Amino acid sequence: MKDLTEKRKITIMIAIITSLFFSAINQTIIGIAMPRIIAKLGGMEYYSWAITIYLLTSTVASVLVGKLSDIYGRKPFILSGISLFMIGAFLSGFSGDIFQLITYRAIQGAGAGIIMSTAFTAIGDLYEPRERAKWSGVMSAVFGVSSVGGPILGGYIVDHLDWHWVFWIFLPLGIIAFLLILLNFPKVEKRPGESVDYTGSLFLTLTIVPMLLAFSWAGSGPDKYAWGSWQIIGLLAVTIASLAIFLWTQTRVKTPVLPLGLFKNSIFTVSNLAGFFLNAGMMGAIIYFPFFVQGVKGISPTLAGYVAMPMSIAMLLTSAISGQIMTKTGKYKKMAIGGLIVMTIGMSLMYFMNPATPIYELVLLMILLGLGIGVAMPVFSLTVQNAVSPQQLGVATATSQLFRNLGGTIGIAVMGSVMSTNLAKKMMELTASTGNQMNAAPSDPALAEKLALFQNPQNLLDQPKIEAALQSLPPDSKAVFMAMLDMVRESMSYAITTTFLTGAIVAAFAVLITLFLKEIPLRSGKTMAPKAAGPELKPKGAPETN
Repeated sequence: MKDLTEKRKITIMIAIITSLFFSAINQTIIGIAMPRIIAKLGGMEYYSWAITIYLLTSTVASVLVGKLSDIYGRKPFILSGISLFMIGAFLSGFSGDIFQLITYRAIQGAGAGIIMSTAFTAIGDLYEPRERAKWSGVMSAVFGVSSVGGPILGGYIVDHLDWHWVFWIFLPLGIIAFLLILLNFPKVEKRPGESVDYTGSLFLTLTIVPMLLAFSWAGSGPDKYAWGSWQIIGLLAVTIASLAIFLWTQTRVKTPVLPLGLFKNSIFTVSNLAGFFLNAGMMGAIIYFPFFVQGVKGISPTLAGYVAMPMSIAMLLTSAISGQIMTKTGKYKKMAIGGLIVMTIGMSLMYFMNPATPIYELVLLMILLGLGIGVAMPVFSLTVQNAVSPQQLGVATATSQLFRNLGGTIGIAVMGSVMSTNLAKKMMELTASTGNQMNAAPSDPALAEKLALFQNPQNLLDQPKIEAALQSLPPDSKAVFMAMLDMVRESMSYAITTTFLTGAIVAAFAVLITLFLKEIPLRSGKTMAPKAAGPELKPKGAPETN
């Protein structure tokens, strides 16, 4: 596509950005709304699955599509991704219970993985690395815009409209994105001499899925398995066996789904590891901050969206600016390190939040975190694409997406385990110190019934239910109810802020890894990767390039 006119390239980028925005806004609009949706559908104990299944299917889809799009071109896959995403969103709105929602979210996730993988790879097809930096910043800014509008709109919908519209409201945008891609994106002929690695794809899937399931199911809680249980050990055993077979097949096929030679390139390897830890740490803030604002502070979903909005605005500004700076200077290492340090500091300060923390402090912390994430986020996809040959843009970008998704999924699972463990621990401590008020109240049946709400602390996320329970009690019982409410909020605050500390530690690992990132000039033409980046890597049978 390098022979296209600049006008045609910009038209294609508008189409890609539209499809990316459609995918991103549908994710962020759900974030704030999910606690209320789960409260309506029931199955609170399966809350994390609605998020985990999405990440799982998007992870598998993104990495499998990477090599296929190198062979067949990006167009059929980005169209199929948009279609799957729309089908999943449409069906999610009709969910009658949590299990239906999880199933339809899986379809959405597969579509999102395909969109993300092909959209970011398409930049590499259209532009040289220096120009890619600018467009990478723009595409990161798309996430910022969706992060600003999504939570506010999602909160408004669940507060004032039927929750089904959270999934349906942007479906017309998906149709527009589909038509723009269909009409403007050029069709590419199948690359000669290439074949699909079905065996490698199968065993890569059998490696990823059991591993993510093991990390999602392991931990403490009624819906969890102990790390030493046969279920978790069995899943990890399948993971290791499948990984061994996968690695063996990749050394023996003509066109492997994931060329292992890519990992000889230090920039490719370091960038992917840094992206893994960045996403693992970041997901703690993105997923559990709404829990803190709605559950601990007792703020409605609409207002919670406004509290989270400053982080998104900061991400929007810094990602766009950092892309422009990288385009102008060709440098990226200091920006990556600086952004990750700011992110680590922001998450460390979030550990000190408590039920009495004023809203303006939460806003300031969100701004600090957004500044760090916005600077660091665009860097690692760019460094991966800059370090490999043009023929491997698809598989390299998909691998980058794979590591980020793995980091996000494992990070959510680990931090969820940290939160549930510390929540139970703090509840036991406070209950013992207050003389177990829940068990001391059976003389008042109405009060005992209302206090039973706190047997599941996540009921704090349904503020109307809490308010209704409080208003129905006589004045004497309200004091006991409020004391119990404060105790549960303190416990949830302790548990959630501990996840932020865990996220800060993980982000610090990303800083350390990035110190080993080699900095080579961003290429000013669509040439092979410089030798400083590592060995030149070409798929077997690929034509020579000049």
